[in-house]
Amino acid sequence: MTTTERNGRARQPGKRRRHPLRWVVGLLVAALGGWAWFQWQCWGLQVTQTEAVLDRLPEGFDGYKIVQLSDLHGHEYGEGNEELLALVREQKPDLIVVTGDVIDQEGQMEMIPALAKGLAAIAPSYYVTGNHEWSLGTGAVKELKNVLFQCGVRPLSNQFEVLERNGSQMVLAGVDDPNGYADQMTPEALFAQIGQQTPGLFTLLLAHRNDRFGEYADAGYDFVMSGHGHGGIVRLPFLGGLVGTNRHFFPKWTSGIYTVGDSTLFVSRGLGNNTVPFKGFRIFNRPELAVVTLKS
Repeated sequence: MTTTERNGRARQPGKRRRHPLRWVVGLLVAALGGWAWFQWQCWGLQVTQTEAVLDRLPEGFDGYKIVQLSDLHGHEYGEGNEELLALVREQKPDLIVVTGDVIDQEGQMEMIPALAKGLAAIAPSYYVTGNHEWSLGTGAVKELKNVLFQCGVRPLSNQFEVLERNGSQMVLAGVDDPNGYADQMTPEALFAQIGQQTPGLFTLLLAHRNDRFGEYADAGYDFVMSGHGHGGIVRLPFLGGLVGTNRHFFPKWTSGIYTVGDSTLFVSRGLGNNTVPFKGFRIFNRPELAVVTLKS
């Protein structure tokens, strides 16, 4: 008789020892999945659709579709940005606007011709400078503007044009980033010039910096399209962007539609990543190809 039998107890099966390799494999799979998700957050391009309802919009521009590219920072979506261009083409825009920081290194100038020619072949395309381009120097900015112009994209350097559609007119204006020339025309002075030459027309302003919306609204612009904010880098549910591009918490005006007085702002989350807190970082804030449809 065994000891177990003498004690009247049934033998308990021995516990299986879990092999440490299973834990290692499990952790590795979780780490790879987390890394893949993080890369998707940083570089998984998203097309967003927004309707901007604007009180003074001319009737002929109701339904006018604008595709906005902002803050590419030299990133390429496919060779020659063909993946990006294909998505732009699918939207069938009436207008394409590039609101600054398309590059942040001089070596990235090589990508500009293919991108610019591709955009110009889709729809009339316009560009305004961002802060990173001016940080490369005035020579680099001049070269960039020249290449864009030669390839069919019109730079607006504190300038404006009158657009026409279905018998209506509106002004498209663009300002250089404040990182540019110290004595350049201010947005307020440009608006005054617009009022003198084309009084009463609806104004659409392209300006890189979202955080200067108060100034644009005070000047009197009807609608402003900006970038620069990168969506707040990390976006929190119900709270919005977490970190501003100047490293302050909970910045204003980081993504989507905002209104101050009679002026409306649309901010793109951007297509690339800058160096806050380090290059290639986004959480709940995927890169955005913004499609904005104007509604009266």
